[in-house]
Amino acid sequence: MNVLFVCHRVPYPPKRGGKIRPFNILRHLGERGHRVTVASLARSGAERDEARDLSKHCAEMLVEVIPKRVALPQMVLRLPTPAPSSFGYFWSRRLAQRIEAAAAATRFDLVFVHCSSVAGYVERIAAPLRIIDFGDMDSQKWREYAGHRAFPLSTGYWLEAVKLERRERHIAGAFDLSTCTTRAELESLRALGAAGPSDWFPNGVDAGFFAPDETPYDPDLIAFVGRMDYYPNQQGVIGFCKDVLPALQVRRPGVRFAIVGADPPEHIRALGKLPGVTVTGSVPDVRPHVRRAALTVAPLAIARGTQNKILESMAMGVPIVCSAQASGGVDAIAGEHLLVASGVSQWVDAIDGILGDPATRRRLSVAGRERVLNHHSWAASMRRLDGIIEAASR
Repeated sequence: MNVLFVCHRVPYPPKRGGKIRPFNILRHLGERGHRVTVASLARSGAERDEARDLSKHCAEMLVEVIPKRVALPQMVLRLPTPAPSSFGYFWSRRLAQRIEAAAAATRFDLVFVHCSSVAGYVERIAAPLRIIDFGDMDSQKWREYAGHRAFPLSTGYWLEAVKLERRERHIAGAFDLSTCTTRAELESLRALGAAGPSDWFPNGVDAGFFAPDETPYDPDLIAFVGRMDYYPNQQGVIGFCKDVLPALQVRRPGVRFAIVGADPPEHIRALGKLPGVTVTGSVPDVRPHVRRAALTVAPLAIARGTQNKILESMAMGVPIVCSAQASGGVDAIAGEHLLVASGVSQWVDAIDGILGDPATRRRLSVAGRERVLNHHSWAASMRRLDGIIEAASR
């Protein structure tokens, strides 16, 4: 098949959540022998250049740079309109022209779009099969933001959620098939009243890359891994440092907390002044930081879809304690493969139970990796996607 694959962030290298899922999908399509044309956006020339090796996994790359200084005003211009403002952040007239030119020159058998914010690029492009992979339902993420931010931001997030819900319903009706990352996200899509067939296939993890090694762990070290320019991550670590860590340090004075992730703003860097807290900023490889930790945490109050940080920690055999919101997108059993906590006392007890008992840590380490291998491999996920595409093609 000739495949047009459109996604909102150039999906290479697959180092962050918004790139990992689309990369694995398009790589799989290429490995199945399909001719894949990838159309996507980069925020800078450096990001575009870093993605050059994506050409090994596709037949053609259409990548346009749209810097934030252009994207942000495009968002603002949509504020007084019915169009979702966030869609403006991902709009490039030049990319639209290149996609239309490619469609005029090639008869695409499959149009596959990852993320609703770039669905507009293919509105006028016909194909025997058109699939929209929502991944996570962005409208519901904005609704959650509205509940966690003060006025007037809360009103802005609520309005964006309303606009997105309307747009998501329209998009689902315009495609032959809609997909999501988890059953919960699929239920959210269907609850919007979206028409047309819909299904889901999970995120996976590269369990060969994210694997245990012989690195000895530090029994007093806890880690959080995630991009620190992302509000839910910021909110999570701030709350953990404010409430959980001090209570834990009363019980275990030697406990330390490492915040590992790119682009921490100043108020996150300031957490490094707290006793026992380290903020690393960008690191070339997160794996050594995770493997050195006795456990990782995902204390997120806002979490949609699958948290890759959870899967990666489990794959490396490092136990994780997370919020119920963060655990919702992972196919794992609380207490058996990971621990789920709510409230300061539960967080302290869960973490202390791992730090103080090597046998408990070992049990969670083995069970967590086994669960990832059996339930969150990309191979199994792509087999499910193949079945979805085959069924939709009949």
